[in-house]
Amino acid sequence: MEIRVHGPGQAAEPLAVTMRTPGHDFELAAGFCHTEGVLTGAADLRDVRYCLGEQGRQEYNVVTVGLRSPVALPERRRAFVANASCGLCGAAELDQVVRTVAPVGSGVTVPLSTLLSLPDRLRDAQSVFDATGGLHAAALFDREGCLEVLREDVGRHNALDKVVGQALMQGRLPLAASVLVVSGRVSFEIVQKSAVAGIPVLAALSAPSSLAIAAARRLGQTVVGFLREGRGNVYSHAARVDAAA
Repeated sequence: MEIRVHGPGQAAEPLAVTMRTPGHDFELAAGFCHTEGVLTGAADLRDVRYCLGEQGRQEYNVVTVGLRSPVALPERRRAFVANASCGLCGAAELDQVVRTVAPVGSGVTVPLSTLLSLPDRLRDAQSVFDATGGLHAAALFDREGCLEVLREDVGRHNALDKVVGQALMQGRLPLAASVLVVSGRVSFEIVQKSAVAGIPVLAALSAPSSLAIAAARRLGQTVVGFLREGRGNVYSHAARVDAAA
């Protein structure tokens, strides 16, 4: 899917192409624009729409994000196919991201018993995974473990962007009272994107990378990895996990 941005008085410009699972395309486009710094919040968003092709036909693989103000696209424009990897290469780019993403707030404290229950709750809600067996999931839960939103996609970063886009379009950012659970490993990009959305607690069924842990420590984010079979490892800012509850 190609994502374009369109500011007032400007021509629509391509921003990125991502290999995605169809569904919740507008959320994906809006979420990507937010986590990449093009949209700072809901107030910047005018509309999201499919592009019109020849004879007025909808182009369902091209989505335009309309902005309320003119925008200068980042120098590091995603003029390539985004895949399931971290999507970041090179020390200069990493340094730029570290400088521009603000630390998350104090956020929510989560009972350990709630965290340990989340993998089963995530799996129970993965309807598309039941049919395919091959999709990642990202989900937001409250501190009591109630599901707020879940999205699935072949790319774990896409699933997260869909979750963030849904929150942005509903005016719910920052997500300071939510816990994010992802089905795969935690890459640097997952930490970056969730920190932009203000998510204080990030839990994963698999491992975090060392770069992701370092970023989470700097950004004030709690990362829990290998959350499965009634256990997990806390890698950063453990004070948000209430081990006695």
